[in-house]
Amino acid sequence: MDFGAAVEAFFVSRAPRKDSEHTVAAYRRDLSGVVVEVARVLGVEVSGVECGMLSVSVMRAGFAGFSRSRAKSSIARAWSVWNAFFGFLVAEGVVEGNPMQGVVRPRLPRQGAKPLRGEDAAERLLREVAAGARGGRFPWPQRDLAVLAVLLLTGVRSAELLGLEVGDVAGPVGERRLWVRAGKGGVDRVVPVEWPLEVLLVEYLESRRVRCGEVGSRSALFVDHRGRALTRSQLQYLVRQCYRGAGVSDRVERGALVHALRHTFATRLGQSGASAVEVMELLGHRSLQATQGYLRATGRELRQAAGSNPVYGSLRRLVGSGDEGADAVDGVGLSDDEG
Repeated sequence: MDFGAAVEAFFVSRAPRKDSEHTVAAYRRDLSGVVVEVARVLGVEVSGVECGMLSVSVMRAGFAGFSRSRAKSSIARAWSVWNAFFGFLVAEGVVEGNPMQGVVRPRLPRQGAKPLRGEDAAERLLREVAAGARGGRFPWPQRDLAVLAVLLLTGVRSAELLGLEVGDVAGPVGERRLWVRAGKGGVDRVVPVEWPLEVLLVEYLESRRVRCGEVGSRSALFVDHRGRALTRSQLQYLVRQCYRGAGVSDRVERGALVHALRHTFATRLGQSGASAVEVMELLGHRSLQATQGYLRATGRELRQAAGSNPVYGSLRRLVGSGDEGADAVDGVGLSDDEG
């Protein structure tokens, strides 16, 4: 079977999984990106690659070429895609074995949450954007503020935000909710919309009506200045410019960008006492394991946990407690950092 036909059959086999358009596009990029290197190794055109040619040595050389200009995360993702592809080929009897078991997969460091740094970063971002800090040739502060607020207050992913329609903001006044269609992981969910966010969305939609005319419930919720649905690159540019205009670019972890707002949403919930199950449901995760990285203990919680050590009870009886204990250490020369 030639490679192109095998790829199409592979995606037909995955159709019941209901992968998002973004997932399918990413899979196709990883398959096509590596096969270009494989064809170079074999000395043939991409159209001439046959599945029977894909030996361990060929795949090793192909991935070596693919890896030269890619980050570890991109290589690991492509490895997983090709591993799934060969699993399909083995099941179909097209090839006898999976050569990916002989191709090294890079080890990735455990990824933690990457929220905006600083207690006031999110608030400052919203405040400055509301005041028109982003600017640009076609300033639209109501739209920019609504985009940022939805990301920060609902935790939706970029693809989920871009897939929202006007009718997905539903429910009676004061009890609005946001219907989020299945994104990564394939979990549809409903996220509550509290009244401050509801107000921002109403103001944005009114400004959109003035700019672009009436819209139907099936229209994209967020659009550009021409009234066309925002694209992924436009969303990234919008958020990056908002960071810059608000003066918080230095608060964003490298590689986070739009996702930093989802991380901020999750970590703020954890700090406010939300349970892991509640955060999992709101994020659309399928397991608690995926949620744990967002719920690291806060400094206050660590202090409370450390203070519960029974040895502290004995020590307090020795050195005193309350005002007496504070008076005992006052002026001994400890700085705030040292203390």
